[in-house]
Amino acid sequence: MKGKILVTGGTGYIGSHTVVELIEQGYEVVIVDNLSNSEREVVDRIEKITGVKPKFYEFDLKDQLKVDQLFATETGINGIIHFAASKAVGESVQMPLVYYRNNLVSLVNLLEAMQKYNVPNIVFSSSCTVYGQPDKLPVDESAPIKPAESPYGYTKQVCENILRDSIRAFAGSVHGIALRYFNPIGAHPSGLIGELPRGVPNNLMPYITQTGYGIREQLSVFGDDYNTPDGSCIRDYIHVVDLAKAHIVAINRMISGKNKADFEMFNIGTGNGYSVFDIIKSFERTSGKKLNYKVVGRRAGDIEQIWADTTIANNELGWKAQLTIDDMTRSAWQWELNCREKMQK
Repeated sequence: MKGKILVTGGTGYIGSHTVVELIEQGYEVVIVDNLSNSEREVVDRIEKITGVKPKFYEFDLKDQLKVDQLFATETGINGIIHFAASKAVGESVQMPLVYYRNNLVSLVNLLEAMQKYNVPNIVFSSSCTVYGQPDKLPVDESAPIKPAESPYGYTKQVCENILRDSIRAFAGSVHGIALRYFNPIGAHPSGLIGELPRGVPNNLMPYITQTGYGIREQLSVFGDDYNTPDGSCIRDYIHVVDLAKAHIVAINRMISGKNKADFEMFNIGTGNGYSVFDIIKSFERTSGKKLNYKVVGRRAGDIEQIWADTTIANNELGWKAQLTIDDMTRSAWQWELNCREKMQK
């Protein structure tokens, strides 16, 4: 084994794909998740893909005592990949206190445990939302951090500051990398894991696939009057498997001592901007389904357009996104079909 990695939120969408990549790279993985937006069955699906069943603990990271007990039990952790957080922009506008409590307290508890139990490395699941609406595109890591457009975005900004300040105070005993992802979509090629939100989806891709399948009557496109070529918002969509692989590269970088500072941050995207209508067209192309959608008013907290300059991640991490937008929508549709087939059995 290369080492032991704790993955918080490891049964979630991005977390589960990262667990698969870690296991396939020879790491021992420990998952903690409160299952607030995922299913216990994901652990079994990870085992089907990899042949290895990771250890799983079910509890909430806001519970400081349980966090401490976990680290006392699971000795020898080489690093943490921290996904566990509330993550929907629109929901955060409606429920800001839930987002502040969950996203901030969980990280503080983890960092205190890292210091106490001498855990040296953490990869933090950050977001391009820290940039707000950037002054220039594509956006690189030197872009100013602007006032956040949503409580969700603000928690990511604050969490990066908590990490930076704590790592400085820990005086070289803890290293951190914040990966500022753009918009992950798609699913594992096995069709065994993917994005399956509870209730009504907050993210675009599962709403598209559920509409394509007939679970949702209609997709709402939030605004077609933005200053973009087709009027809809533009994002840098990245395949979740490409994103998962970036986490392995980041944790390897710190474990091998190749990081150039105690705290680093990298944009993780494709470097391409796609509109909401581009995603709809790709889905129709790869699924063969005509999508029922309707343009409605803008959604609170949405920025107009953003995509990444990935030069630093490409050069420093030696990582580059490989999969196309059609790969993303095709795999997401296959995952939706597999899910519904299992539910009908």
